[in-house]
Amino acid sequence: MEKAIRGVDGPWPVLQAALDFIDLERALRLAGEAVAGGADWLEAGTPLIKAEGLEAVRRLRAAFPDRTIVADLKTMDAGRTEFEAAANAGANVAVVLAAASDSTIGQCVEAGRKYGQRVCCDTIGIAAERLGARVAEAVRLGVDIIGVHVPIDDQMRGGDPLARVKAARAETDLPLAAAGGVTSETAPSLVEAGADIVIVGGALHKAEDASRAARDIRLALDSGKPRAAGLGKKIGPSGIRDALLQVSTSNLSDAMHHRPCLAGPVSRTPGLRIAGQAQTVRSAPGDWNKVVQAIDQTQPGGILVADTGGVPPAVFGELAAQSAINRKLGGVVIHGGIRDADVSTKLGLPIFATLICSHAGEPKGFGEIGAELVIDGRPVRPGDWIFGDDDGVMVLPREAALEYANRALDVAESERRLAAEIRSGRTLSELANLKKWEKR
Repeated sequence: MEKAIRGVDGPWPVLQAALDFIDLERALRLAGEAVAGGADWLEAGTPLIKAEGLEAVRRLRAAFPDRTIVADLKTMDAGRTEFEAAANAGANVAVVLAAASDSTIGQCVEAGRKYGQRVCCDTIGIAAERLGARVAEAVRLGVDIIGVHVPIDDQMRGGDPLARVKAARAETDLPLAAAGGVTSETAPSLVEAGADIVIVGGALHKAEDASRAARDIRLALDSGKPRAAGLGKKIGPSGIRDALLQVSTSNLSDAMHHRPCLAGPVSRTPGLRIAGQAQTVRSAPGDWNKVVQAIDQTQPGGILVADTGGVPPAVFGELAAQSAINRKLGGVVIHGGIRDADVSTKLGLPIFATLICSHAGEPKGFGEIGAELVIDGRPVRPGDWIFGDDDGVMVLPREAALEYANRALDVAESERRLAAEIRSGRTLSELANLKKWEKR
């Protein structure tokens, strides 16, 4: 579709590939794949510019002389200086934040006019109730493009740019650039809402074949019809369990700033994973009364989490396992002892426990069901999400489970491209550029 309006050249809508790596060589390789798949504009993303400086813009300009190069500076001060430097490096478009002062935005506009550089004003961080007014102010200051951007940290909590695109479109007929977890499924709806430039980052730089991913998005934009997206999708609250079952505790640990698994409970049923919300129970060592009662109070799919001090005797065995299966529990985590582990494996019930022993305790009835536990110094509350695999057990606070599930998916997807690059003959040391980043 050809469209020549408001000072931006066609084809329309524009597909802009955001290169958000911190390594220039990886960014250049992705840029080549994205262009092969139909990307119109190439963006030196903020992480790339912070890591590599404006050399990233120079290299992109040299490698892709026929493409529009965007410098995502996110300028907040020294507008003239930063925009002149970006223009001299070869950027056709540079980005200033709408949160900057009017004088800074004005300096960016003046520099842009001097160098024939378009000014994109990014509204990231502007509150929804203030968005329309700030868009109108940016238009008055003379910017060329309005950026509508939902930051990645908000995306992890379910945010998307659709409503913001609609609100911005109501205030201006300038080109709108939309960014924030865009995929081949969501891109057409953004264009329908008023976006002229669709910015795609994660769906490209996490793809094993970025040219194919870019082609899918280009086809979705050209047809106006969504296409199934394999990468970059964010889940809502109803998708937490399925999302966790697509990742590993290693992915989740990375997503949670390298938080370790619980010390103590480990898988006693290798290969079986758990993902569900906790029903908690605290009991005295060896007292299996409340543990067995708690099975009947755990919802189907839920995870029974029992704290019996991390010591023997056993409070869970074959008969309790069969009862848990009858109740359709998603699994069991025992900070204490279990027995009959081989039978439980055959039954197919995932069990994580601190130890295995042959002797059981007595059902005296000490303890509480639904109490807040503290295992390995960390709280486990009813309703918190529990995820476990052969590496261990992770606890996700219920109020942050959606965010961390999305972050874990992001980690897993990013690793797929790294794995593909390693299979092509590169090494992890090369890809991570470890010599450059080591402490001196």
